[in-house]
Amino acid sequence: MSTELQHRGNIPQAMAWMIGLSAALFWMPVVGGLVAGFVGGRKAGTPGRAIIAAILPGLIFGLLIFFVGGLIGWIPIIGQIFAAVAGLGGFVLSFMNVVPLLIGAALGGWMSERSVA
Repeated sequence: MSTELQHRGNIPQAMAWMIGLSAALFWMPVVGGLVAGFVGGRKAGTPGRAIIAAILPGLIFGLLIFFVGGLIGWIPIIGQIFAAVAGLGGFVLSFMNVVPLLIGAALGGWMSERSVA
């Protein structure tokens, strides 16, 4: 039973690996996301948990940028334009990072699940 629990992995640990490796490998746009997703997927243990761990950082990042952009939206015209561009830009950057991260996470979770069985 303890061996099974060791191989299961958890979502917060997988998220931490994905965020850390994504930040470290930002200079490789697609490959960095695939590597981060694969490692995080292996840490998550199953494809389902890996996909959840890949989606949550993207959502958190997108919401964070959206709300930070909204903080300066009180400045007339310029602030509102900047807030809209920052929110949209955060969403686009988040989406661009999440797609390769999802592919890598699903593959890593599948490989982890296959190696345990």
